[in-house]
Amino acid sequence: MAILPENISFSRKALPIIAVIGLIIAVFFIWSNLPDRDLAEPEETPLKASGELADSPRVAGAGVVEPSSEIIDIGTALSGLVTDLRVVPGDFVDMGEPLFVVDQRAARARLSEANAAIAEARAAIAEAQTARDTAQQQLNLYTAIEDPAAVSRTEVIRAEGSAASAASRLQLSQARLAAAQAAAGSARTELERLTVRAPIAGEILAVNIRPGEFVSTMGGNSEPFIRMGETRPLHIRIDIDEDEATRVAQGKPAIVSPRGAAEQRFEATFVRAEPLVVPKKSLTNSAAERVDVRVMQMIFALPAEAREVFRVGQQVDAFIPAAEAKEQ
Repeated sequence: MAILPENISFSRKALPIIAVIGLIIAVFFIWSNLPDRDLAEPEETPLKASGELADSPRVAGAGVVEPSSEIIDIGTALSGLVTDLRVVPGDFVDMGEPLFVVDQRAARARLSEANAAIAEARAAIAEAQTARDTAQQQLNLYTAIEDPAAVSRTEVIRAEGSAASAASRLQLSQARLAAAQAAAGSARTELERLTVRAPIAGEILAVNIRPGEFVSTMGGNSEPFIRMGETRPLHIRIDIDEDEATRVAQGKPAIVSPRGAAEQRFEATFVRAEPLVVPKKSLTNSAAERVDVRVMQMIFALPAEAREVFRVGQQVDAFIPAAEAKEQ
């Protein structure tokens, strides 16, 4: 090449030097980008039995935190637009407290019409009663006359007809009053149904609607409108594999910890064991987990101080004492 001296060969001297320099740069680049392979203690430790359960027979299980009432999904009895939302997640409500209101304008209009019909029917009743009393008095006067020639038979018949007609109008007005009162009662019932109230006292866990949204009785939303439950106290639903169910000591407290926080341990009080063994649904995503099993579900109550640590829907690890083996 013209740019190199005549006594230097590019292919024999320059090219190997360039290749060596490139190799050095590549080795440095690879070395500087190697991942950190230093060994360190894991931040999260698996749950271990402690106290009396550390050296005694026990059964391990996984569970989920739930309200003591279980989760209640709130819907609506009537479709319409949400005009007023009264709660947010975290609120505690009393039984019967309004949660949200669906558009009430049509129901209020029907109630106004029914009230007007009631007033009209009552006025018609008063008028019919007056007409009936007047016609009856006239008929009484005619029938009280002893001389048959004093009043013609035609007048008597006309008075009897007027009295009967007034009595019929009174009955019709009374029927219209009953119908108007029934319509008013129906409108008031619909108004009450358009206000969705809390079925129990508890905590609002989730709100999936907003003012102005349309809610339907057909459940068009993918999620319940409101989810609530009694979280004082919290319960834990622990799944015990069916092959371990017979080993569990019924009535004994369990040691539970939040998933990923094994250092926090609480003693949960036994509440009940569900009588129905069901397919396993609550999964821990462990590689060794069996999913083709049925489980016995046991319910335990958390102590009051655990409310600051546990949340509804959170997964927990648990140890339950095992029943003593019977001698053969």
